[in-house]
Amino acid sequence: MIKPAFAAGVPLSPETGIAATIRARAPLRLGLAGGGTDLSPYCDRFGGAVLNATIDRYAIATFAPSPDGRVHFCAEDLENEEVFDPDLDAIAGARLQLHSGVYSRMIRQFAGGKPIPMRIISHVDAPAGSGLGSSSALGVALVEGFRHLLGLPLGPYDVAHMAYEIERLELALAGGKQDQYAAAFGGMNFIEFLPGDRVIVNPLRVHRDVINELQSSMVICFTGVSRSSEAIIIQQQRGMEEPSGEALENMHHLKADAVEMKQALLQGQVDDMARILGRSWAAKKRTAAGVSSDRIEQLHELAMRKGAIGGKVSGAGGGGFMMFIVPPERRLAVLRALNEAGGTASGVDFSSSGAEAWTAPGR
Repeated sequence: MIKPAFAAGVPLSPETGIAATIRARAPLRLGLAGGGTDLSPYCDRFGGAVLNATIDRYAIATFAPSPDGRVHFCAEDLENEEVFDPDLDAIAGARLQLHSGVYSRMIRQFAGGKPIPMRIISHVDAPAGSGLGSSSALGVALVEGFRHLLGLPLGPYDVAHMAYEIERLELALAGGKQDQYAAAFGGMNFIEFLPGDRVIVNPLRVHRDVINELQSSMVICFTGVSRSSEAIIIQQQRGMEEPSGEALENMHHLKADAVEMKQALLQGQVDDMARILGRSWAAKKRTAAGVSSDRIEQLHELAMRKGAIGGKVSGAGGGGFMMFIVPPERRLAVLRALNEAGGTASGVDFSSSGAEAWTAPGR
């Protein structure tokens, strides 16, 4: 019998699997400024800085008893389910890479390498390729679920770093570091990515009036296009290797914008935040081809014409979600226009909590 290290763990064994249902969730995020500076090699050479805020949309993972002594991975939103005998070599070939990667790492590191039968079911409150950090949030939710399941003494830095290692290093999925830390910590954070793989998360103490005003001013819009960010990220990384290249120069601008937007947020200058958002969007488009598109430009121009005062794509670009800062009295007009143009636009609420897991009562 594997004994959990802390009372939070639930009874389990390699033969019979887990004896209770647990759930874990981690929030998605809006990248307000500095996105891209968390990529290597930029952050390794110059240090990166991002400002992001988590929202009331989540990646959710359920860990349930196995019905047949095998290991089940199910992604409900992707309509994909896989079943494996309890063998790590077979599990490593799963199509659901995050499920497999997290399961294998946690079993090898914390369960003596003996697979534990269970059913892991996931879904995310956003389409794939949303630009809201959904895949990384799912990775964090999976790690957080295992933390609770095995009673592990892991804090949010540990959960974020482990999720980053699994996604970026072990699975070699392209991307930066900010999404894992945003999902693990939650809230509004100014995050620094320093040489030597050091990360400092600075939670911001923002006055409630400012949060309310910013929340009342935000519009997010799904472009209708899910995109893979890998090609854009690889192009940005190559551009960073040119000592005097345009991509590198614009990364410096993006980092400076993150610092300036942090100050604007803390001082409650929402209009200044909108101005910086627009300036960052112009710089981001110069870091790689494909960051924008005709569809993105159409929606951006429409929102600005209807009253938005700043906007950009969330994430690497190419599709996914856009965000706009709009005077609250003009927000309805912007929402109507974007929806009539075929986007899926709505307001959004910020969330203050990061990754969390619990045992389902009575299950």
